[in-house]
Formats: sequence, structure tokens, C-alpha cells
Amino acid sequence: MTTSVDSNKDLISDKSSTRLFIEAFVQNKGAVLGFIFIIILALAGIFAPYVAPHDPVEQFREFALQPPAWMEGGSVQFLLGTDDLGRDILSRIIYGARVSILNGLVIVVISSIIGVTLGVLAGYCGGIIDIVISRIVDIIMSLPSLLVAIAVVAVLGPSLENAALAIGVISIPSYVRLMRIGVRVEKSKDYVTASRLVGVGNLKLMFSTILPNTLTPVAVQATLGFSSAILTMSALGFLGMGAQPPAPEWGTMLSESTRYFLSAWWTITFPGLAILLTVLAFNFMGDGVRDALDPKLRQVS
Repeated sequence: MTTSVDSNKDLISDKSSTRLFIEAFVQNKGAVLGFIFIIILALAGIFAPYVAPHDPVEQFREFALQPPAWMEGGSVQFLLGTDDLGRDILSRIIYGARVSILNGLVIVVISSIIGVTLGVLAGYCGGIIDIVISRIVDIIMSLPSLLVAIAVVAVLGPSLENAALAIGVISIPSYVRLMRIGVRVEKSKDYVTASRLVGVGNLKLMFSTILPNTLTPVAVQATLGFSSAILTMSALGFLGMGAQPPAPEWGTMLSESTRYFLSAWWTITFPGLAILLTVLAFNFMGDGVRDALDPKLRQVS
């Protein structure tokens, strides 16, 4: 009977925490706008074959460098104009959203899993394991992240997959540090000591007892890491070390259009705006998640 009552209390507490999180998040207008923008962008990327007006690599040579529809010489057939090969910019941006969101998701998931695992091991085990992991993390974080990514891609060869791998490598240290600090704080608490006294094994202590209580900073870091991954991916694409032409990737689109910056501004402006708005949306949403998860920052009335 007592167990049933305790379970009901835990369930009510979880529902209350979820409600408080949603209420606090919704009060942050910037976070809500960022979330809505990301959902629209993700849906556009998922359903790109049905949403995009043209194939992203199809060339309409007779319409090369056509301006947007609202300018003189523009056409509703190409709402945002075309590039130097006559490819529809709007279609390439929509398909580029699929590339950016999907690769950002893969990067965040893989880097967070590896980083969390290493951080838990370093924080819980201490000793030589902690020293080795911490020193490797310090070395990676002491170097400019973009240079590390460029070095990895230079060794493996320029491609979208290698760029994602490089960004994943430079994203791991932030998760390791967060988890290491969180685990070191949690492992000295009474509930961990009690679990150890009743015979709970180390693996269960680390990943079933301590880990769930240290994931809040990871959720915030993952949201912000999404924007960092997209920005770095675009930077590598711009440098020619990420997605290769004719792939519809935003950074690659910028790189291909730099020579037309003055004569055909739309070829570089709209991909740049796509990167800017997406990064801002993820940053706003990350700030909202952070504020909603931290009781000290909640403004729920």
C-alpha cells in the first residue's frame, strides 16, 4: 500500500514538473518562436520532394541568375531567383534544410552519447581514468574548434560524412565536462551512498542511479549544440571541405555564389539568411530550455 502511494506521488510530481517546464518555456516568446521556426524548417526538409517547386539540381540554363519574383525580370516560377546554373534557390534551400537538420541531429546524438559516457566514467571512477579523459578533453578544447574540424576533414577527405564526423569529435568535450562535474557532485549524496550500501553495482549506480539526475545540463547543451553543428557544417561547406557540389547544402551554396555577390545578391543572401535564422532559432530555443529547466530562472506566475 505504501509503495502504491509513493508511486502515485512520484507520478504527480513528474506531471507537475512537466507542467512547470511547459509553462516556463511558453512564457519565453523568443524560445517559442524559435521552436515554431525549427518545426516548420524540419517539416519542409522532411517533405522537401512535395514542398520544393523544383528538383534542387535541375538546371534551367535559359533562366540563369534570374532575380527573385518581386524584382524586375523575376518570375513566380522561381520565387527566390536562380543561381548561375539556373537552379532554383528556394528548392535548394528547402533541400538544404534536410541536410542541415539531419546531420545536426546525427552529430548531436552521437557526440552526446559518447560525451555523456566518458563524462560519467571520469566523474565516477576518478583516478587515472579521470586524468586521461580530462587531459584529452583539455587538449581538444584548447584548440580552435574549426581548425580541428578542418584538420580531421583534411586527413579523411572532403565530404559531408567526414565533415559530420569532424564536428562530432569537437562537440564531445563539452558533454564530457558537463557530465564529469555533475557526476562528481551527485556521487557524494546520500541516495548514492545508500544504494551502494544495499549492494547496487557500479554500472547500475552510474547509469541508472546517478545519470538521470545529471541530464538537465545535457539537454540544454544538446539544443545549443545543434546550432553550433549547423554553423560549423556550413563553414566547412563554404571552405569546400564539407558537402560537395551539386549537393544543396547552405554553406556550399554560399561558396558557389561569392563571385556574384554584387551582380546577383540573391544567390548569396538567401542561403546566408537560412543559416542565420536557423542558428538564431536554436539558440533562442536553447535559452528557453535552460531557463525552463532551472527553477531559479523560472518566471511562472
